[in-house]
Amino acid sequence: MTSKGLAAELAGRSDDALAALLAARPDLASPPPQGSNVLAQRATSSASITLAGDALDLLAVAVLDVVATADKPPTPAAVTKLLAGRADAADIAERIALLSERALLWTRARRLVAPGHAPSALPWRGKHITAPTASRSPDEWRVELGRLTEQQTALLTTLSQGPALGRSRDAAPDADPTLPVPTLLANGMLARIDDQTVEIEPIVRQILRGEPLMRLDDLRRPSLSSGAESRFTLADVDAAAGGEALELIRHATLMLHLLGETPAAVLRSGALGIRELRRLAKASGLSLTRVGLIIELLGYLRLIDAGLPDPPAEGVDDFAWAPTHAADGWLRQSTERQWQALLATWMRMPRRAWLVGQPDRDGNALAALSTELYDGQAPALRTTILTALSEAPPGASVSIDDLTSYLLWRHPRRLRQFTRALITENIREATELGLVAHNALSSVGRAAILAPPAESDAAISSAIDVSLPKPVDHFLTQADLTLIVPGPMTHDLADQVELVADLESGGAASVYRVTEATVRRALDAGRSGAELIAMFTAHSSTPVPQALTYLIEDVARRHGSLRVGIASAFVRCEDTATMAEVLRSNAAEVLALRALAPTVAVSGAQVRDVIDALRSAGFTPAGEDSSGALVDLRPQGSRIRDARAPRHTDPRRPAPTASQLKQIVSRIRSADRAAQTPRTSSSNASPVRASGSGESAVALIQLALRTGRQLRIDYVDAHGGASRHVVRPRLLGAGQLVAADVATDEEQHFSLHRVTSIELLDAK
Repeated sequence: MTSKGLAAELAGRSDDALAALLAARPDLASPPPQGSNVLAQRATSSASITLAGDALDLLAVAVLDVVATADKPPTPAAVTKLLAGRADAADIAERIALLSERALLWTRARRLVAPGHAPSALPWRGKHITAPTASRSPDEWRVELGRLTEQQTALLTTLSQGPALGRSRDAAPDADPTLPVPTLLANGMLARIDDQTVEIEPIVRQILRGEPLMRLDDLRRPSLSSGAESRFTLADVDAAAGGEALELIRHATLMLHLLGETPAAVLRSGALGIRELRRLAKASGLSLTRVGLIIELLGYLRLIDAGLPDPPAEGVDDFAWAPTHAADGWLRQSTERQWQALLATWMRMPRRAWLVGQPDRDGNALAALSTELYDGQAPALRTTILTALSEAPPGASVSIDDLTSYLLWRHPRRLRQFTRALITENIREATELGLVAHNALSSVGRAAILAPPAESDAAISSAIDVSLPKPVDHFLTQADLTLIVPGPMTHDLADQVELVADLESGGAASVYRVTEATVRRALDAGRSGAELIAMFTAHSSTPVPQALTYLIEDVARRHGSLRVGIASAFVRCEDTATMAEVLRSNAAEVLALRALAPTVAVSGAQVRDVIDALRSAGFTPAGEDSSGALVDLRPQGSRIRDARAPRHTDPRRPAPTASQLKQIVSRIRSADRAAQTPRTSSSNASPVRASGSGESAVALIQLALRTGRQLRIDYVDAHGGASRHVVRPRLLGAGQLVAADVATDEEQHFSLHRVTSIELLDAK
């Protein structure tokens, strides 16, 4: 169909209607179209219609299909009659209006006209909507499938597993009707595209694959609820989401510490291999899938990177994956900021982390941070899935099958993409991020999806405050030397507790255990026994058990009687008997200790090695500096010095703003006026025109200024966008022309060197 009728219809629309069209189909706005004719041509192109089809629901697709495949343009009443019983008349009228607003339909002589490339917006090539079998229910299709022969079923199964289109010489109308393909064409299992091409019926494909169905016999919006009453309130959902977020942050912190202690080797492809992932999974007690997601998040945030670890880790003498210095800043952030950073990363990360560990085409497990996981459509896909989930009532649980069926109805062109497995994996990741809980969108998820971009950060932060339990500054000390922390700890308390106790069980209420080794660790870090007892007394809501006090005092009494410093290392002890025992031990021989005095010995080994050897021999030394003060000699982990800059860009293309749309509409109107403005009063007169911006162009501008004539200016802006304007010049100077638009009287500025041509028009 020609686009001339559409161009006239677009030219007659209001500015607001044109802006709404460009907002709904942003590809039409870039670059700005030069007039309604160009806009109509662009709107009816195959590429643009394909993009527009992604935003159409099944009923809109059905209406467009009916109009596009009709023998002659149908009336709206004819479309409604054809789809009667499968959709409500009001919904059909709404879709006709929607398609008209988006320039996918227009009216000519009270009949609906579709562009020639309208089939580009459809999810299929066959006439499935208007076929005689379109009203069959899923049960009727299953009955028909049960009547097929083994050969016919095998043919359909092959088509269901691969591309929906198949080639066959038996597809011609005059083929032997007893053959499998003609038989399947006759009973509606296949649709004929041409004499050699067939297409499997969409619902048959889904039934054979065991997928949730996109029904063509009922084009109404499917329900997101199976009818069962939800067992959870929105508060329950938010509480569960907050718990998941806390666990994710804890596991991400653990992963940074593990990679700091032992960086992971870099594969030749630059990825983090499956063997290293399994090592991390074993050390952390997490699943391989969970580790893969965390590694992908940390890698995209540049909290880990590939490079030369500093200081070098034992056994690592080449490039390795290790934390960056940015990780130290993230670890010091509040829990709220950490959660917000992780969920923002997941929303814009163009990668499919859930594929980590799955086999590739060659049967090899996909590595984390590999190029094979890149998917530029992943952010938009996540947004689409969560947007569909947001249409359920707040707090309502939605099953995966119901969500998949709804997504297929909402985006039928993604029929092959929206599988149960893909939806399941994305919902699982969203659950681990705290965007979803109990198969319902949390308040944080709603803020991330529904809040306007300018208000998104504030809305998410507010939702996080509601979802996360308030930090506590106390714990319950038990007689078995465990600490129960009833919620997330303040950063100050967490630093103290994690120094003197080991985590035994995470969750909303964490359990930590105090042992002799953990007390020694705190003493090594410079804490005294009295400070530790005071910390427990100040923060414990229950009386401090006597067993814990005895443990701390006993370890503190023995700790640090030996002092190790730098000589290359020296050992000193006020107790001559203890020093004599050290010199008689096997450690003295290994370290080559040499006594300088009854209380002092020196060694050529490093301080860290001396301390480790003495502890292995059963002693409890402590490190000291040149002033005699205790120093924390615990390993701090490796860091990547020359890490790449963190990613802050969103791979999704931003939609044009309201002001940008207004400017584009203004340029369209200006180009239309320029095209319609007559050149001269006499049709026989030759136009007075000058090319470029030289002396001839300047002379024409000066003539127009003296005589009050109008100018038609062809102009190229700084971004390379060409435009045409009809203006009345006001001022010329300094390489600039100041002129007023003849229709709006809006003042415009033109750089002369960007003018491509000027034409003198009649005075108005």
